Amino acid sequence: MSQGFIVTKEHRRFTEFANAVRKEHTIGICHGEAGVGKTNSARRYASWDALEPFITEWGPRGDQDAKHYALANRSRSVFYTPEVASRPKDVMCDLGHWENKVGICADEHLRLTDPCLATVKARDSTKLVELLIIDEAERLTPLALEMLRDEHDRTHRAIILIGMPGIDERFRHYPQLYSRLGFSHRYRALGRDELLFVLDRHWKHLGRTLDPDDFTDAQAIAAIERITRGNFRLLERLFPQISRVLKINQLETITDDVIEAAASVLVIGT
Repeated sequence: MSQGFIVTKEHRRFTEFANAVRKEHTIGICHGEAGVGKTNSARRYASWDALEPFITEWGPRGDQDAKHYALANRSRSVFYTPEVASRPKDVMCDLGHWENKVGICADEHLRLTDPCLATVKARDSTKLVELLIIDEAERLTPLALEMLRDEHDRTHRAIILIGMPGIDERFRHYPQLYSRLGFSHRYRALGRDELLFVLDRHWKHLGRTLDPDDFTDAQAIAAIERITRGNFRLLERLFPQISRVLKINQLETITDDVIEAAASVLVIGT
């Protein structure tokens, strides 16, 4: 059940953090519990949902090209998730591959919009990439971290490492890397006001209207708040089940019993 990206306060805070890391050409850490929205915000910031499939299927595609070239130029960022037990050499090779693709697209946009660049010979387009965002940073080995630190020193390219709580403490064991950390950002779960905003969107998507002052709706909200504790991923998993329970039982109202029935089929960690 896709409803498009919901811009929350935490996403805006992440954007401010990423902009600061990028502006200062430093290394930043983003940490938070699983499912709070770190990955979604990072992919949104890098426009990766649009760019990744475009640059994966390499080659001219007519009218789409100029739009994606412009998007790559605005983003100038790479989002990357290392594989489990990936070798440091493979990590750096993968990053180089994506840097090259994003850089080429950004360079194409500049050539299309600036006639003076149209006749300039090919250049190192990777220099146009300003930010690397690495998700699941716990997967990186000490050698991979040292290689990233070395690339940062040589290129002054900004880097954001995303992981679970405690990842900042882990990096204390690598003084060369830790001394270069410029910002640390904690990505938090949804607060009550934001939870209500998100729930309102979900209620509308199901063709219903949420009224927090209505007793039944208030009970449903309380049940969702207790079950999800503001965890964005759990919310996204819960509502397809709510829709299923309503349909199977031919119900019109989202009650706390419906919420409990929907939650009962989910595996919810503590």
